[in-house]
Amino acid sequence: MLEFLKKLVTNPTFWWVFGAVVVSGILLWIASYFVGSYFVYINTLSRTSKKQWRREVPSNSARDTVEMFETGVAWAKKNVEYKKDVQITRDGLNLYGEYYDFGYDRCAMILSGRTEGLCYGYYFAIPYAANGCNILVVDPRAHGQSDGKYNTIGFEESLDDIAWVNFLRDEMGVKSLIFHGICIGAAGGMYASTHENCPDIVKGIVVEGMFPNFGKSMKNNLKQKKKPVFIVWEMIDVWMKKYTGYSMKFGPINVIEKLDKPLLMLHSKEDKSSLPEDAQKLYDLAGTKKKQLVWFEKGKHSMIRITDTEKYDNTIANFLKELE
Repeated sequence: MLEFLKKLVTNPTFWWVFGAVVVSGILLWIASYFVGSYFVYINTLSRTSKKQWRREVPSNSARDTVEMFETGVAWAKKNVEYKKDVQITRDGLNLYGEYYDFGYDRCAMILSGRTEGLCYGYYFAIPYAANGCNILVVDPRAHGQSDGKYNTIGFEESLDDIAWVNFLRDEMGVKSLIFHGICIGAAGGMYASTHENCPDIVKGIVVEGMFPNFGKSMKNNLKQKKKPVFIVWEMIDVWMKKYTGYSMKFGPINVIEKLDKPLLMLHSKEDKSSLPEDAQKLYDLAGTKKKQLVWFEKGKHSMIRITDTEKYDNTIANFLKELE
């Protein structure tokens, strides 16, 4: 046996075969990550048909999500007489929304998160309508009735938001507006609020569950699901840049120092997607002198209001009073 091993290791053919096996294994490992990351990207940030990311709540939604959705829909039905279907076009896409005109000159624009059409936004509109605001809920690009294939994690959406604000000012007579953003909607609202072309009528921004950048949020989600993080999220970012031109490594943390509008941050200490320590970091970096970070002891990501509705709504009511 020893003599056989000596002959084997001194045989050049053996080393060629051994090297080929090792290289093939490495290439197969890399290919599996490459292909796997593509499907994660497509399933997470790309709409393959209009049946995906519809206005209706997904059938596999958690009970809390269904309750939030149904509460919001009940509010919309109660106020249907105030509703106007609205539409704008930007970037070659037709974007659709609903405007609830209660006769005020102030409006709250609800910026939903990923996979959430305008009907999900009804739930967050409730405290604003109760405190002297008209409401705009929209189907973000690639959601609901709006055109589009890709969710760009707030980047193009922020330019859509600005276009909607201009529409509200020019066509609906709105004189002041507050953004209310959830998760990716919060990121888009932050980009819009710090953009050089942000309309003057934007008077403040409320964010729930805002992340420093989407890459970090995706890492946290992969860890929660016990999926591999190493290399995968980097390769997902490659696909992101290929299809949208944007990177997940850039986020609100890169622009929040420029914010000069009043900021209200709502964050749960139980948020595992946008970690509490990151929320604190964002708050500390915020450039505005008028800012407030309100902590909630309970609540999953994007689900704070349902865990403590009274505190949530009172916090928003107080914020709105301070803007008057």
